[in-house]
Amino acid sequence: MFDGVSTALITPFRDGEVDEPTLHELVEFQIAAGVDGLVPCGSTGESATMSHAEHRRVIELVVAAARGRVPVIAGTGSNNTREAIELTRHAKEANADGALLISPYYNKPTQEGIVAHYSEIAHATDFPLVVYNIPGRTASNLLPATIARLAEIEQVVGVKEACGDLTQISDMIARCPADFTVLSGDDALTLPIIAVGGRGTISTSSNVAPAEMVDLVRSALAGDFTRARAIHQRLIPLFDVLFCETNPIPVKAAVAEAGRVGEEIRLPLTEITPPNRERLKLVMKELGLI
Repeated sequence: MFDGVSTALITPFRDGEVDEPTLHELVEFQIAAGVDGLVPCGSTGESATMSHAEHRRVIELVVAAARGRVPVIAGTGSNNTREAIELTRHAKEANADGALLISPYYNKPTQEGIVAHYSEIAHATDFPLVVYNIPGRTASNLLPATIARLAEIEQVVGVKEACGDLTQISDMIARCPADFTVLSGDDALTLPIIAVGGRGTISTSSNVAPAEMVDLVRSALAGDFTRARAIHQRLIPLFDVLFCETNPIPVKAAVAEAGRVGEEIRLPLTEITPPNRERLKLVMKELGLI
């Protein structure tokens, strides 16, 4: 479930509000490029600075724009279990296909608390859930044994893994059922994660180069690692520059450079610095993206 490339969509803003027509255009661009799914309201979508009303509206807009052509996995995570349940229930009511929930941040729950958090959401919503492990943003790490326990919950269908440790990811894959979907949360590790049993990625870079990310992942899943490695090597400079500052600062600048959005971003994030902007433009020109 949710194999392949799902794009962690940026959220376009104009004059402080969600730019709804541009969001619709971004969905069309992604689907035309062949992506397998869309993920609105994640970290890349600046969910942390959206009101609940905006959050719900963005999910509804993306579901409506997708028109069932690809799955929509709505970001509904929170460090407040009750709030995560409310957001997940809304995503279900909005006809999304599943929900992506970041492991609780700031509270720093124990592994037992993390399991209880996801269990409560699963039982309260009865909706396909993808766990998101990103210790750099949450200050806690979902250990392989913990994810294996979560994989036993019927509604927990997969994990977006961004711990950055291939040994940990390999251990986790070995502990989980074969039908549990492991997705890369780090574009530069997408190919290695597929090589050890992953099934795709929830990608930031596919905002900029969706067709290339689709080609990389489909080649790897088909066992054509020669082609997948060549694409991976070609895209390494893009993977690098898109994380030269806090995500989504560089990716929003990149999509703006391609002429698809305005670069408006919400505080406390700020626009990309001039030296990194020049570096970004150079990489994009070399890859033929602008």
